[in-house]
Amino acid sequence: MNPFTERVLKTIRSIPPGGVMTYGQVAREAGNPRAARQVARILHSMSQKHHLPWHRVINAKGEIAIKDDETALEQQLELEDEGVVVINKKVNLQDFQWRI
Repeated sequence: MNPFTERVLKTIRSIPPGGVMTYGQVAREAGNPRAARQVARILHSMSQKHHLPWHRVINAKGEIAIKDDETALEQQLELEDEGVVVINKKVNLQDFQWRI
């Protein structure tokens, strides 16, 4: 596994319940601010294997970015179970964004 991927996994694992980070924020924390799409690919391919809290990563607008309605609803319910308020698939980043 390359160092960037390892740092992405570590960053995602650091997001506490009730907090969210954006794909770009995870990329910046992992050392490559231009790699938000790579973060999305890592989440897609490694979340299950590495037991990542994938539901805590959202887009820069605070929105659930997953196109599949069933998976988007799963993400919303996971966030709400942790106390994150989701309205119309959107999270208020001022209230819930986690900063390392």
